[in-house]
Amino acid sequence: MNGAESLVHTLLGSGVDTCFANPGTSEMHFVAALDRIPGMRCVLGLQENIVTGMADGYYRMARKPAATLLHCGPGLANGLANLHNARRARSGIVNVVGDQATYHRPLDAQLTADTEGWARPVSGWVRTATDSKRVGADAAVAVQAARTAPGQIATLILPADTAWNEGGMVAEALPVPAPIAPDPQAVRNAARVLREKRNVLILLGGEALRAEAQALAWRLAQACGAKVLAEMSNARVERGAGRLPLERVPYMADAAIAALAEFEHIILVNAKAPVGFFAYPGKPSLHYPESAGVHLLTRYEQDPLAGLKALVEELGAPESPLPDTGPRPGIARGAPTPEGLAQTLAALLPEGGIVVDESVSFGRGFFQHTHAAAPHDWLQITGGAIGCGMPLATGAAIGTGGQRRVVNLQADGSAMYTLQALWTQAREKLPVTTVLLSNRKYQILIGEYRNVGANPGPTAMSMLDLSNPDLDWLRLAGGMGVEAARATTLEQCGDLMRQSFSHDAPFLIELMI
Repeated sequence: MNGAESLVHTLLGSGVDTCFANPGTSEMHFVAALDRIPGMRCVLGLQENIVTGMADGYYRMARKPAATLLHCGPGLANGLANLHNARRARSGIVNVVGDQATYHRPLDAQLTADTEGWARPVSGWVRTATDSKRVGADAAVAVQAARTAPGQIATLILPADTAWNEGGMVAEALPVPAPIAPDPQAVRNAARVLREKRNVLILLGGEALRAEAQALAWRLAQACGAKVLAEMSNARVERGAGRLPLERVPYMADAAIAALAEFEHIILVNAKAPVGFFAYPGKPSLHYPESAGVHLLTRYEQDPLAGLKALVEELGAPESPLPDTGPRPGIARGAPTPEGLAQTLAALLPEGGIVVDESVSFGRGFFQHTHAAAPHDWLQITGGAIGCGMPLATGAAIGTGGQRRVVNLQADGSAMYTLQALWTQAREKLPVTTVLLSNRKYQILIGEYRNVGANPGPTAMSMLDLSNPDLDWLRLAGGMGVEAARATTLEQCGDLMRQSFSHDAPFLIELMI
């Protein structure tokens, strides 16, 4: 058995059965091992940032890590943007990165790079294999690291000779540490704040945004007169009818500062105290009052459900029915607006649907208009590195076995970063409906330009505009094997969404906004 074969056997034995790949020469022995050993689903992405984004979406829905296969340091570098997003989402991923053979590396051939140096900022665990006999053991530790709460990126660098040399040994799966229990003192302190203080916010993030945890937070809020919000950007929120109609901290600085101004105390549940996405001249970086007390119930690596249950018990908070989200709306009509698109989505989204939201500026108010949708999951861009939406949607579909409809609300500018993900959707026959928000400009950057006190002139607009020539999304999607159609009204968009939901295949709607 060679090192590559021991790697595949160990990954499978540790529960990793999906590999998102963009291989190169240094990885051919790993590819050959994947070919010989049954059990691993291999999904090809046409650029490494698609590969890493798919692994992120997969973890968010499957709740277990996939492997990626990346070609040397430059291949890893191509995937860093979506690994940055995945790190912010606290997704578990096992990167397998090929490298020069150990004896070839000192010769400084063209692909030689500081692969470990590039991996460290986005990884919780990094190791370079040094011997084929150790590859299996290294892989077992990598999977253990990726699955350690709250989830982290583990990068195993595989020099070519450690893959092709004989002597590989399969390692047994290592135990996964349970999430850390909440600190009883933190629970008592949060109970004191809720019992004695006024104007308290319970801020939820990470695993605290599952439906059961949200319901417990609502019980606490109702019992103690507090309020509940979600963080601004979240890996996965369970939403829809029968769940808490939870709003999130606004993105825009002025709106966030206004929304948080009333709070004298903030209790963090797998969240961090809100700060600005960017700094702006004359505006505070902290979006909550400087005088507010910030109290930690659970850290990211702790179990928020256990913390909230302990807090409910400490306070004796009674059961409290969730607010009624109201009836499901009908399809909106007329020219596309953010409110109308959100209403149409709420009207049509099937139960168990998954919304992947990279709508950027157009979609900031979608939450308030989709509370009455059928129960669903909502995935957001977590690290601000655009180009995540299409790969995230692809990985989410694979992470649910292609059994749940995915709707990707996708800005056109950021879609151009990773549009090759459509090809993977077509090849894998995935049920992904992309609603491509086509305004032919980087609208968010036009807003940010004005936020720093300027209006874009001709030179600036030439860098923020996507026309001249216009992007032809129907032809771009068709070239990737995905059927597409254009909508200029919400009625047309709704009809196309409904039609796409009836087919187990990808479809793109270019919505002119």
